[in-house]
Amino acid sequence: MKKSSICLILGSSLALAGCMSSPAPRSLPPIQQQPTSVEGQWIDPNGIVSSFQAGTFSTRTTDTNQLLASGTYTSSAPKVVEINMTSLVRNTQSRVNCALVTPNQLNCTTDSGAQFSLARKAI
Repeated sequence: MKKSSICLILGSSLALAGCMSSPAPRSLPPIQQQPTSVEGQWIDPNGIVSSFQAGTFSTRTTDTNQLLASGTYTSSAPKVVEINMTSLVRNTQSRVNCALVTPNQLNCTTDSGAQFSLARKAI
C-alpha cells in the first residue's frame, strides 16, 4: 500500500472515532432540603425533649415522658421563634425567644435572660 493510502485510512479511522458518542453524563443526587422551621423534636444537653408542632410547644422528660411545660409558639421573623409557655413544675409563665442558627441548632433566651441551646433530634 502506498503511504498516502495508509494516511487516508488512519485519518478516516480517527475521524470516525471522534464521532462516537460519549457516555451519558451521570445525574447528580437530589439536593436535600435543609429544614428551615422549628417543626419537630429538639433535645437539650440534659436530655429534655421539646416538641414544636403546628404552633404548639411542649417539653417532656425522656425517661417517664412527663410533661414539664407547654404552650404555643409563633414565628416573629424568618428563623426567629417566640415561645409563650407555662412551666408545670414551677407553675410560672414565661416567654422565650429562639433563633434557628443552623438547621439543627436553636439558640434561645428566656425573658429573664437565661440562655440555652437545643439540638434537632435525629429521627
